[in-house]
Order: sequence, then C-alpha cells, then structure tokens
Amino acid sequence: MADYEDVKNFLELKGIKVKTCYIAHVKEMCGLTHREAWCRGHPRANPCPLKKIEPIKQAFRHFGMID
Repeated sequence: MADYEDVKNFLELKGIKVKTCYIAHVKEMCGLTHREAWCRGHPRANPCPLKKIEPIKQAFRHFGMID
C-alpha cells in the first residue's frame, strides 16, 4: 500500500496540493483505516474539501488501494 508521501507526490505532479489529514479523511471514507487513531476523540478539525476527494481517490486507484 502506498504511504502518505507517495499519494502527496503523485497529486503534486498533477498540480494538486493536499494535506495528510485530507488523505487520512478519504482513507477513512473508503474504509482503508483499520482502527481509530489514539488521539481522535473529537470530530475532524480539517475535513477534506469536496473538490479534493475525487483526485485523492484517483491516486488510491493508481496505487491499487481501491478499485
């Protein structure tokens, strides 16, 4: 599975800047997280903007993380 830096670098080549918290949010939306983060006792402070969800999902598809 690709790590956060792989996904960020892939998207930056396409001119899209993302934060790791955006990637984590989309991973959660796609069911790729296995457990709750130890520090997560509250709602996301920085949810992924709607316009960046699909490019992140495309990166996941590129790396074979989702179908």
